[in-house]
Amino acid sequence: MKVLVVHNRYRSEQPSGENNVVDAEVALLAAGGVQVSLFERRSDDIASMSLPQKAFVPLQVPWNRSARAALAARLQVERPDVVHVHNTFPLLSPSVLAACADARVPVVATLHNYGMVCPPGTLYRDGRICTDCVGHTPVPAVKHGCYRSSAVATVPMAANLTLNRSRWHSGVTRFFCISDAQRRLLVDAGMPASRMTVKHNFVTDPGVRRTGAGSHVLFLGRLTEEKGVPLLMAAWERLGGSLGLPLVIAGTGPLSDSVAAWAASRSDVSYVGLQDKASCQALTADAAAVVAPSAWLEAFGLVVVEAMAAGVPTVAPSHGAFTELISDGVTGQLYSPGSAPALADALRDVLADADRNQKMGDAARQRYDEDFTPAVGFRRLVEGYEAAIAAA
Repeated sequence: MKVLVVHNRYRSEQPSGENNVVDAEVALLAAGGVQVSLFERRSDDIASMSLPQKAFVPLQVPWNRSARAALAARLQVERPDVVHVHNTFPLLSPSVLAACADARVPVVATLHNYGMVCPPGTLYRDGRICTDCVGHTPVPAVKHGCYRSSAVATVPMAANLTLNRSRWHSGVTRFFCISDAQRRLLVDAGMPASRMTVKHNFVTDPGVRRTGAGSHVLFLGRLTEEKGVPLLMAAWERLGGSLGLPLVIAGTGPLSDSVAAWAASRSDVSYVGLQDKASCQALTADAAAVVAPSAWLEAFGLVVVEAMAAGVPTVAPSHGAFTELISDGVTGQLYSPGSAPALADALRDVLADADRNQKMGDAARQRYDEDFTPAVGFRRLVEGYEAAIAAA
């Protein structure tokens, strides 16, 4: 099987789970004997463009003729059996679907977020979950400047969504949704249910697992409001050191300075900043629990599965993909979304009994072995490709 992966890489200055997923899948396919190649653009390249070129980038978000032509040339030379599209923003555009249609190559597309129904792909605005654009023309997104808090910056994304909705629906043979929660929402918004299947992201076995009770509670991720950092801080204040374990916060983002100042004022909080992969794995394996307090509807939740692989239970809100990733009271603890008291109670519960905590960690690892290993990920990828090829 020959697969061409199409992806616009996000900026390297901020960690991207989507970039990591694409890299992991490409490596997995190659290791499994699939002939896989990459057609990429990099958002980092925008910084080195001339001012006229930079000004032209937003105009190409809905349709990029040069990207279409370049992909068409690649398809003519390589003649893949299937094209796997990931992100097309901002340097590729849905014009890549037209190139595939011209070459009569079936397309599989992974939906990493809610970009098919929400211009910034987050379903989050002004500190709350927002579905104003779901199933409608995305005028509210422009009105509220949902991308980078700018109406002007949001216009190209809203235009992209509006102008290319039917092309996505007709030009993709099979969609990979990364959770059932995401699939249900998108189908309800009008996407073609018969061509949408759930393929969870996989996680490579970290090679390290928790061996004791754990020495801290861990938050690992971008320090933003939507990731629930302010909620976590409020919940931790309510606990007042009663857990007997410190909170370790690893990551970076817009709230880095406020988190660092808050951590410096407390003896039970440690802010360690951005960590490399090995350090993140070590921090996870040494955790009594991992907390993922996202305020938005996570389409997946990679940090939860990474904790599963290390045999560590997770605390998360009962919305989005978390309800299918976490078995409440079995592999982790769910709480009422947006409630600091509920989050504090869930943290108490998951740590109250060491034996129960250990059993939850063991159950989490078992769930990982069943559903999220590279072997499972490879099988589901190939099954999806074969189904798309057969349908075409």
